[in-house]
Amino acid sequence: MSAVLSGDYSTLGNTARKGLWLDPRTKLFLILMCVLSSMFAPSLEYQFTLVLLIAVLGVLCGKWKYSVKAVCFYAVICVLTVWIMAVLTGTLRTMFIAFLGLFHKVYACGMLAGIVLSTTKVSEFLSAMNRIYAPKKFVITFAVMLRYIPTIREDWHFIKDAMRMRDVSPSLGGFLSHPGMTVECIYVPLLMMASRAADELSIASVTRGIENPGPRTCLVQIKCGGADFAAMGIAAAFFMIELCMRGGAIG
Repeated sequence: MSAVLSGDYSTLGNTARKGLWLDPRTKLFLILMCVLSSMFAPSLEYQFTLVLLIAVLGVLCGKWKYSVKAVCFYAVICVLTVWIMAVLTGTLRTMFIAFLGLFHKVYACGMLAGIVLSTTKVSEFLSAMNRIYAPKKFVITFAVMLRYIPTIREDWHFIKDAMRMRDVSPSLGGFLSHPGMTVECIYVPLLMMASRAADELSIASVTRGIENPGPRTCLVQIKCGGADFAAMGIAAAFFMIELCMRGGAIG
């Protein structure tokens, strides 16, 4: 209350943070480094190390359940990959290795994107992008996506509840037993809800002045601190180590 009465809105925003808070610009840099690190990873061990680093970031940001589940799932995939490379041969081995190779390249990026989307508010993102004078087309598109994904997640829970009322299981087994009914119960309401949510988000964004050319204000103080520089430094160092190891392996 004292922060509101004194007009110190930045203090009010800072007290509402839970866990480690990173600047949205830092998160975009981490995503870029994650993509490059996944692309140039010299071995499966480096991919697993990258996933562990992302999990540590998620735990520090307060997403420890998400991080633990993601690491456990990826560990199972790594064990499966090693087993396939040691046991299978011929065309079947090549097919699985190609699929799992793509999965390993994408998994770390998707894991980090989930942490970024769940810990970044639209107002913080817009304020940070205005600081670097990012193009409006990019800012508005990304801001709508940040708000759109949680809405789709809520709609998916409603769809699953409605499917259970009709004795249709929203799982792989239900799809195999009743494919037509499952597709109808999932895609039709999901597309209708998505269309409605897109219209509502567009109207709400325009009403809140998303196209206003003036400078934006935010309750949270947007600036890069020690945690931001440490995270960017670790990400850049890990990428450089990968490049050095990859160059040594090629040489």
